[in-house]
Amino acid sequence: MFKSFKKMAFLISALLLSLTTAQADQLQCSHISPIEKGFLAYHVLYKSYSPTLESRVIDQFIQKLDPTKIYLMQSDVDKIKDLLSGVYAKTEKQECGDILKAQQIYVDRVKERTEFAEKILGKKYKLAKDVDIILDPKKREFMKNKEEADNFHERYIHFQIANYLASDMKLNKAKKQLVRRYKRNLKTLKSLKPQDIYAYYLDSFAGALDPHSSFLSQDQREDFDIQMGLQLEGIGATLSSQDGYTVIENLIPGGSAASSGLLEPQDKIISVGQGSKGSMETVIDEQLRDVVRKIRGTKGTKVRLSILRKVSGKTKRFEVTLVRDKINLEDEAAQISYVDKVEGDKKKTIAVVELPSFYSSSRRGGRSSATDLRKLLKEARAKKVNGIVLDLSQNGGGSLDDAVRIAGLFIKTGNVVETQNATKSIDQMADDEPDVDWSGPLVILTSRLSASASEIVAGALQDYKRAVIVGGDHTFGKGSVQSVMPLPNQLGALKTTIGMFFVPGGESTQHRGVHADVTLPGPYSSDDVGEKSLDYSLPPKSLSPFISEEAYVSSGADAWVPLTKEVVNRLKAKSSARVEKNEDFQKIIKNLKKAEEEKNKPVKIAEILKDKEKAEQEVKEKKKKKLTSKAKKEEYLKRPDIQEATNVLMDLISLQQDQYLKMVSTTADSTEKKN
Repeated sequence: MFKSFKKMAFLISALLLSLTTAQADQLQCSHISPIEKGFLAYHVLYKSYSPTLESRVIDQFIQKLDPTKIYLMQSDVDKIKDLLSGVYAKTEKQECGDILKAQQIYVDRVKERTEFAEKILGKKYKLAKDVDIILDPKKREFMKNKEEADNFHERYIHFQIANYLASDMKLNKAKKQLVRRYKRNLKTLKSLKPQDIYAYYLDSFAGALDPHSSFLSQDQREDFDIQMGLQLEGIGATLSSQDGYTVIENLIPGGSAASSGLLEPQDKIISVGQGSKGSMETVIDEQLRDVVRKIRGTKGTKVRLSILRKVSGKTKRFEVTLVRDKINLEDEAAQISYVDKVEGDKKKTIAVVELPSFYSSSRRGGRSSATDLRKLLKEARAKKVNGIVLDLSQNGGGSLDDAVRIAGLFIKTGNVVETQNATKSIDQMADDEPDVDWSGPLVILTSRLSASASEIVAGALQDYKRAVIVGGDHTFGKGSVQSVMPLPNQLGALKTTIGMFFVPGGESTQHRGVHADVTLPGPYSSDDVGEKSLDYSLPPKSLSPFISEEAYVSSGADAWVPLTKEVVNRLKAKSSARVEKNEDFQKIIKNLKKAEEEKNKPVKIAEILKDKEKAEQEVKEKKKKKLTSKAKKEEYLKRPDIQEATNVLMDLISLQQDQYLKMVSTTADSTEKKN
């Protein structure tokens, strides 16, 4: 698959190079059609343009222009749709004027809204605390007329001012800051060059294919290279843009954001301040790359973030100060902890292995997650542990090669994953190391944050009946593979979804993820978290099973016991009884239910101010608990999902002892009959 992709990359690059222009190092109209064809040439599903795809491209372009639906009215949307009708044919003819006209409609509305904000925030302005507002643009239509737009925008301005006041800013300063932000946003839009608009359009084109394809401008390509190389000095967090907010997707273990213990996935960053006393600059509605640049900085410097967090249906606002640093690879590497459990009059030792990501030697100076994990398993065997919990609950993926090698540590040899590309060509990846590094009872802990490579390991070992999957109802559900193709002359890069993953049972992890054998209530078990909630997510597929019989070992030192349906059902029943009595799990269930009930309700301006003091106190208390490495490990092992995973493992140890004795007995009988 990858060889053919390189060939296609060469052909597209050659096509682009043949387009001689006055400024070859800037994206121009003449480049758009070849790049569109480049996406279609190697996308796993879409091979040709269609009316449906055109509709998606236009919708994506409108969404990129106005993600929060506070500027454009429905009449503007209709005009943009008319302008961009037949846009694919127009770009083939190198006619891109309508793309620029569509952008200008948005700029005109931003100018109008800026003037409106200045008027509202005049001398007579007073914050209306009794106002509420529905922020989620998916739950709102575009405004039908100016009166409706003015009414919503006035409430939105109250929301913005309340956020400033919640950070201890005085009203007059808040008004000036907000007006300044509107003007700065307008100035930025007016300064955009045609190549910037073309980049937005191409990214809209890519986003219409699936949520993981994108067009990377040269700046974005450099950002991508930094992230892949982990050379960045910053806070150690993966960010995304959602509905005008900069959202924390993942915390990178070893980074200051994770080490602080103050931030969580799905937190929204609403303002950024430099140093200990620098003014806070609101970043709502700013481009993600601009927000990232504000957060990045030199090692040892401080950055302050104002955070908006939704807890049990309520909005909480607080501020954190972080020291920028390089990622501590030791903290990000696989780590092992030992837990002693008592069963009757016997003590059992459990190993809990935390694997935050599938890091690879090529980008970590010789370190590899598979190599590190093999060493930890050797250490666990030396300590004669009775079972192992492999924690992938916070693991968003990484190296595919390491995922295959890690799955292979727990079986003999055999297929682990298959990938299928646009031409239906299948690449099979298998473990060919005959050693079984751990043959004893195994539990894999997952959540809806477990994605990509994590799903491959969990899915493969579940299909081989090698491990019990414990955790959230299912994993994230990302079953696609992307490749980044740099373009010549610093025009950027194409990030394209070129294939789908399949686990040995023949199922893609797309949408479905890996379902837990033993389900635990988790804070991320919401329909808002997962691949299937993303726009234009690709449909799941399936292949014929490709399970290898060579993976199983029924006798000798490497023998391992395949799980049976009866054992899994007994584990479920025992765990369910414990969960019902566990206060932590019941609290999670209660919070999930409350959040579900509250999520469609409007945000109340008064709550933003009321919850500030309580949220800041909670942050202070949380900070006290995260001072030392020892304290971090203690907190980690106290997590209800970790504790219950070890309980399930204890049950498995007991049940598999009986299974193992039966298996050995059957093998012995079979051998005796042969003799």
